Amino acid sequence: MTDTDTPSRRILIAEDDPDLSRMLKMLLNSMGDVRTANDGMDAYAQIRAGFVPDLLITDVMMPRMDGIALVRRMKQDKELARIPVLMLTAKSSPKDVIGGINAGAKHYLTKPFKQQELLDKVRHVLGLA
Repeated sequence: MTDTDTPSRRILIAEDDPDLSRMLKMLLNSMGDVRTANDGMDAYAQIRAGFVPDLLITDVMMPRMDGIALVRRMKQDKELARIPVLMLTAKSSPKDVIGGINAGAKHYLTKPFKQQELLDKVRHVLGLA
């Protein structure tokens, strides 16, 4: 199976840096339907409106609703709790990593990140590895 055989995969990226958001979308577009959100509140609104992703990639530090609050809110909902989360953030202390995992992230990558490492984690989560 190749990445182009999986158009039904849905990826939601919650990232407040528009340049990084565009780059991530371009990098992951071949893996399915990739949408972006400006912050956690926008991401949660898109999910509630019907775009339920197979993977959420979220920054931690964002305005209005940060990534930790977004993941905690999702984990409180039985239907949304199953969505795997990859946190992609500049917060790199052991306390931050543990906080992200405890909030419900499956993977935690720090910025700057290696594109191949991100792609490998996304493929693994989506069952494309």
